[in-house]
Amino acid sequence: MNYSFEYIDIILLAMIAGFIFLRLRGILGRRTGHEENIDSSFQHDFLKEKKIKDQSDKIDFDETAKEDFLKGAKIAYETIITNFASGNLKSIKYLLDKKVFDQFNEALKERKNKGHISETTFIGVDSASIKEHNKMNDIIEVTVDFVSEIISCVKDKNNQILSGDPGKVRKVFDTWKFVKDSKSGNPNWLLIDTQI
Repeated sequence: MNYSFEYIDIILLAMIAGFIFLRLRGILGRRTGHEENIDSSFQHDFLKEKKIKDQSDKIDFDETAKEDFLKGAKIAYETIITNFASGNLKSIKYLLDKKVFDQFNEALKERKNKGHISETTFIGVDSASIKEHNKMNDIIEVTVDFVSEIISCVKDKNNQILSGDPGKVRKVFDTWKFVKDSKSGNPNWLLIDTQI
């Protein structure tokens, strides 16, 4: 007798999920294959270094260089967030300092050992701004404040929600520090620190 109500509940939930999916797809669009490649976007080529007149260890970004750097930083941020959420560290290893890679790897191992499943939908970056930048010898460090919108939740092996909300978009505030050796032939910046 009660089975018909369970089927109706399932159908109703499926319809709601389909509606949410179509709304998100309509708002966010789809990937077309013409998105910028992080390898070419997040490089040192666009960073115009100039020593400040007082010869301090700060570096000066003009507005164009800041915009170009932040454009690449946003792409790196989304790439790292989505790959970490899906447990795919191999794809982002070239963007992570060894210490950060090891921390992420430990977090993924702990999640796997507990049987937890992370579900994350990255909506987009609302804003990114350079908090500080400096140069020590040949090492350039840039700290960026990100504000993004993400849907996320963590479930246990029985599909019960432990944290987050799969139906709610939330604002996330992150501060990440990137580093680059100006004499290195490697064009990529490395993520060396994350603060929430």
